[in-house]
Amino acid sequence: MTSRRSFLKTSAVLSAGLLVAPKLFAYDKKYIGLQLYTVRDAMGKDPAATLAKVAQIGYNSIETSYGDGKFYGLDGKAFSALAKQNGLIVPSCHYRLGEEKTSGEAPKGTILNGWDKAVDDAAEVGLKYMVCAWLAPSERGSLDHYKQVAEDLNKAGETCKKAGIQLCYHNHDFEFIQEDGKYPYETLLKNTDKKLVKMEMDLYWMTKAKQDPIAVFNENPGRFPLLHLKDMDNTPKQMFTEVGNGIVDFKKILSHSNTAGVKYVFVEQDTCPGDPFDSITKSITYIKSNLI
Repeated sequence: MTSRRSFLKTSAVLSAGLLVAPKLFAYDKKYIGLQLYTVRDAMGKDPAATLAKVAQIGYNSIETSYGDGKFYGLDGKAFSALAKQNGLIVPSCHYRLGEEKTSGEAPKGTILNGWDKAVDDAAEVGLKYMVCAWLAPSERGSLDHYKQVAEDLNKAGETCKKAGIQLCYHNHDFEFIQEDGKYPYETLLKNTDKKLVKMEMDLYWMTKAKQDPIAVFNENPGRFPLLHLKDMDNTPKQMFTEVGNGIVDFKKILSHSNTAGVKYVFVEQDTCPGDPFDSITKSITYIKSNLI
């Protein structure tokens, strides 16, 4: 754990640096990313038109998803070509653990089923990161079960490493439901090899779980190469909202990106009040005006 003295010292150094260069953050800010889950319905209908529109809005980096050997219905070569055609890099992709079964069958292209092929397909696309995106309720359980999940992640991370890819884990808020005074998230952090398994922090879910992202960065420096820029509205319902339209202090959090080890950021909005393309336009407009 970080002592209060070292925390204040680190904060003072970072603050001084920001006074000299207020827009100097650790990650390559020429890339503004979008997690395609935000426009998932459009991607399901017409990937080509959707990626063209995403690029037209101003995004130049995307985080995609994978299942049954496909990236939104396309093989790795076709998806990669489509992204390049639109000037989009694809540094990261989401995957499932695969412990949960559907109709008695384990889903393919998951950490626990068909991972070798998933890694091969990821390498074909040129991915730098493969991310365990979510644990179904049946995949959570006790702290002991989270230790098993950590073991599964370590094994998957070894396979990724051989292909020159980094495995990450994406949080929600359920990892912060205490058991015996401990958070499952802490169990995952402590029981995974920090070189094999890093983290993608989702700022909405961290906020909803009443966690301090900066404190977590300081306690686990260099472990957060990926961030989801996801905002929470200032209402009792705590709904998803466009970046800059809610209560998450992105500027303050991003000022600690060097400590966190951030390399790429992705806008994500799980649900939108209207057209998702309107929402992602509002988000990138705020980011360009205030965060880069």
